[in-house]
Order: sequence, then structure tokens, then C-alpha cells
Amino acid sequence: MTVELANRLKRLPPYLFAQLDEAKAQQMEKGIDVIDLGVGDPDLPTPKPIIERMKKAVENPTHHRYPSYEGMFSFREAVARWYQRRFGVELDPDSEVITLIGSKEGIGHMPLAFVNPGEIVLVPDPGYPVYVGATILAHGEPYRVPLTAGRGFLPDLTTISGGILAQAKLLFLNYPNNPTAAVASLTFFEEAVDFAREHGIILCHDAAYSEMYYGDPPHSLMEVKGAREVAIEFHSLSKTFNMTGWRIGMAVGNKEMVQGLKKVKTNIDSGAFQAIQEAGIEALAGEYGVEEMRQVYRERRDVLVKGLKGAGYDVEPPQATFYLWFPVPAGYDSMAFAKKALEEVGVVITPGLGFGIYGEGYVRAALTVSKERLEEAGERLGRLVT
Repeated sequence: MTVELANRLKRLPPYLFAQLDEAKAQQMEKGIDVIDLGVGDPDLPTPKPIIERMKKAVENPTHHRYPSYEGMFSFREAVARWYQRRFGVELDPDSEVITLIGSKEGIGHMPLAFVNPGEIVLVPDPGYPVYVGATILAHGEPYRVPLTAGRGFLPDLTTISGGILAQAKLLFLNYPNNPTAAVASLTFFEEAVDFAREHGIILCHDAAYSEMYYGDPPHSLMEVKGAREVAIEFHSLSKTFNMTGWRIGMAVGNKEMVQGLKKVKTNIDSGAFQAIQEAGIEALAGEYGVEEMRQVYRERRDVLVKGLKGAGYDVEPPQATFYLWFPVPAGYDSMAFAKKALEEVGVVITPGLGFGIYGEGYVRAALTVSKERLEEAGERLGRLVT
């Protein structure tokens, strides 16, 4: 029997990281000391009060049964309180908040809920690969909107043609941005809301890195007047509280969009484990370790930036996220330079091409190892340009 993939899977972009993954494994098998700056997965532990709340919650037999699809009301209340405290935004926890099994789940389900076959989804490029993948799996058509250094890695929405806009159903934004670490102003968000309203486009904002900042606190899209008429915002406890493996997040905003996500979830999953939602309530209420987390990454950022700049790389300290996004040296494309870094000096960095065609010419380094290892990574990468 020949097993053939569905056409929707065949349409997915090639997994450009596979070659690097294989090369990394080969280097490690040789006994090479590899410093992995490729994965955006915090190495810091989840704060203890959150873990303790989880331990108690696991023992509660009420949580051993099926959870609600939209999430515990108490968790949604905690989300609403956090939004009020952090952004000054009032949300109705009953109709404007939904619990997610990590923000990736909600982002992945948005095209499935709202995009018909052939309709266009405007996706930032470079950007989180799920925007494109989810669109293709929903039989939509991704349209790549360039993020360039000249515009501070903000999209120029005015350049999108009327023909494209007439077919566009969703627009994804992500600030603070992965992979570029760019931050958006409230003025930009106001322009994006006006754009979405003018063209009848659903605006989806991925705010997973909003708490990972080193200067002024980033804004929520929901701070914009009228945002809830056209938009939904995705958030996650993963980066803020070092809970990537716990899989807990939320979406807030437009009631109809929240209901659309709920309808998908009722047919595909059974909701987030309630004990984890209890832990999420503890995290949002206590905000444990958040400032300490920022300080750790600030110090790591400064160490790696110093090392790379000293070696001649064109890199500036990001104002948010735990990523450095910088151009590759002359004479290389992003894949070639990433392979060279791994094979010659044992450092894993992510090629920009993996985030889209406009990511070519850049690489991303994640600050998810200790300061000492980052200092060593900077020294090793320096050998490639001296």
C-alpha cells in the first residue's frame, strides 16, 4: 500500500531547518561542544509558586474530568484582571476571553475558523511560520507582506494592491516581533485597526512577547479604540513565566472571533487541562519572576551584542524579545552561514530564510543559554569574520 499525504500537506513550505538539525546531531555525535542559540525556548525554570499551585490542583478530582472548551471562568477572569492591570483594557471574561492550549493553537485555528478556500491571509515576512502553515491547512492563500529594516520591520500596508485586499480575510501582526525583535508603537496599531476596518479584514495580533522588554512596556492592540470591532489578540504564558511546556495561553477581543475559535475547539480538542489553568491563574495574579526574567535576558543580550559587535557584526541591542536578528557577513546567504557556524565553531543559529523569503540575509540567535555560554558563542562566531 502506498500512503500519500493530503495535498494540503504537500503545499506546506519545506522544512528548511531539517538539514541544520541533522548537522547538529552529527556534530554532537562527534563529541563537539555545541552551543544552541536556535530554539526560542526559555532555559529558566517556571517560578515555584506556579508549580506549587499546579501540584495542589492536580490532586483535585474535579480537574480529572473533561474541561470546558472555552476554559475555566476563573482563568478567564484572571486574564481580564491582568489585561486591566497591565494595559488598562476592560474585557468581558464571559464573551471576550477564551483559554487556549498555548497561543500557537489559537493562531493555528484562526484560518480554519474564518478563511474559505482561496481567500487570502496577509502574513508578515519574515514571521512565525505558523501563520503561513495554518493558512495553507485551511486552503487559504498566504500573501507575504515584507518586513524590512528600513521601516523598522513594520509592514507598509499601503503597498498592498486593491486586488489582493478584495480577497483578503485575515491579517496577522506580531509585536514585539519574532524573529526581528521589532516593537510597534500605539500609532502603528491605530493605523492597523483603521486599515482592517476600511477593508473588512480580521486583524489578528500575536502578543506572545509583550512582557519580554527592556525599555518602555509594549502596547496591546486592545488599547486602541475600536480594536474589538475588528481584532483579536493572542497571548501566552510561555515566555512570560517560562511555561513553554505547560501549553497555556489565551485569546481576547472581538466576541464573534472568540466564538469562532470556540466552535473549532469543540470539534478538534477538549480544552486545556484545568490544573494547568489553575497554575495560570497563579501566574497572572502573582506575576512571579517577571522582572527578574527581564534582567536575566537584558544581561545576556548585552553580553552577546558586545561580543558580536566587537567581532565586526552589524548588530544592535533589541528592545524586546530574547532574540538577536542581524545580517550575515558579505558573501553568504543565511543557510550557508548558519551551516558554517555550526560546522566550524559549533554554534547553532537560525537562518532567516526559515522565517520567509524576506528573512534571507539575516540570522536569528536566541538568548536561551547562560551569559558564560553566550560570551563563548560570541567569541566563536567572531572567528568566522576575522
